Amino acid sequence: MSKNRDLTEGDVAKSIILFALPLLGAGLIQQLYSTVDLIFVGRLLGTEPAAAIGASDLLITCMVGFFTGMSVGTSVITAQLFGARNWEDLKKLIGTMFWVSVIGGLILLVGAEAFAGTFLTWMRTPAEIHSLAIRYLRIYGLSVLAVVIYNLLSGIIRALGDSRSPMIFQAIGGGIHILLDYILIVLCKMGVEGPALATAVSQTLAAGMAVAYLMRLKAPYALNPRKSGMDLKLLGSVMKVGVPSGVQSVVITLSNILIQAQINTLGVASIAAFTVYFKSEMFVYLPILSLGQAMVSFVGQNVGAGKEERIRQGNRVVILGGGAGIFLWTMLLIAGSGVLLSIFSKDPEVIRLAQQIVTTTFPFYFLYVVLEGLSGNLRGYGYAFLPMLVTVVSFCGFRVILLFLMMSQAPGVRSVASVYPMSWLIATILMGVVFRRFHRKRALEMQ
Repeated sequence: MSKNRDLTEGDVAKSIILFALPLLGAGLIQQLYSTVDLIFVGRLLGTEPAAAIGASDLLITCMVGFFTGMSVGTSVITAQLFGARNWEDLKKLIGTMFWVSVIGGLILLVGAEAFAGTFLTWMRTPAEIHSLAIRYLRIYGLSVLAVVIYNLLSGIIRALGDSRSPMIFQAIGGGIHILLDYILIVLCKMGVEGPALATAVSQTLAAGMAVAYLMRLKAPYALNPRKSGMDLKLLGSVMKVGVPSGVQSVVITLSNILIQAQINTLGVASIAAFTVYFKSEMFVYLPILSLGQAMVSFVGQNVGAGKEERIRQGNRVVILGGGAGIFLWTMLLIAGSGVLLSIFSKDPEVIRLAQQIVTTTFPFYFLYVVLEGLSGNLRGYGYAFLPMLVTVVSFCGFRVILLFLMMSQAPGVRSVASVYPMSWLIATILMGVVFRRFHRKRALEMQ
């Protein structure tokens, strides 16, 4: 238990920042898997293979999206049980979610292998990259079991207060991934199959380390797969938070697939430009996501411990401090966008289009900090349905409507990019209303 951080004690800002930094490190390392792929593929194999990987990424995200949401529910209930020091139920929860991850991951693996071509055709993937995308996706699909296991179990580990170990797991996997990329792409000349196979191996290694960590815990809640069953009551508690979060993740990804289908109509250079942009965007998005994840665990533990004032202090740290920090960071990235984007592509047209996207979206990412802070707070309480509804309505309903309106007037990468900050603003306003109503009602109930 020495690695577990108790978020119910000590300085609030320090607790959140120290907990969020390893989350950021783990996210950056995990992103390194696909980023290194893009660097190797974009600079050594060319624009079409890079576009093929970009056309496949959203499908992978969609497939694992539900279980990404379930990891949120798992983290919330784990944090609350840890904060309340309920070791018996915590042990049952960890065993339950281990088997959920194994069964769910196997189902997705079969789906990825069976329907790769159908999904890519439905997305209107250009003919010149269609076969490349299928080859990449079918090998990458072998990694989805490991991705699901890692996401659910690392969510448990972080909720126990240890955000450092998942980062270490990803660092080891990332090192193996880079080595395999070099061997498979440069030495073995495998093409797009190389980075897909490297991802499958490295993700499997990271998932194995997460399982071993929970099995070796010197704590009464250590994982024992042979003696673990499915506790339906605890699974129901997880699903109360996890299902709305999972549905949100899947529906948002489906809307992003619709957006990708529109991007695919703009040509290979635009597809590659958005692929490059989404990789560079991670330098902004991952710090925001880390703050949101930290908020969920921080609030969850303090709800279990009954420390409401500490939660209010955490809100100010994440929303106000985080928003200001991200705004300054995005201004620096815009100033250096030419250098940043050239890391991922040497095609001048791809870099020019990607810069248009960056200058359209980056100045407004502070809105996403506010949104993640409000949403993370509500999910930490186990309140997930209305945050899910707000996000789905804003990111799917309004965003898709805005997309078709913008593309009908002025087709191009700027039109696609502009729908992102517009939908962030709508979501932030609506989430603020939900946040105020929830806490007013909770204050009345506690009187």
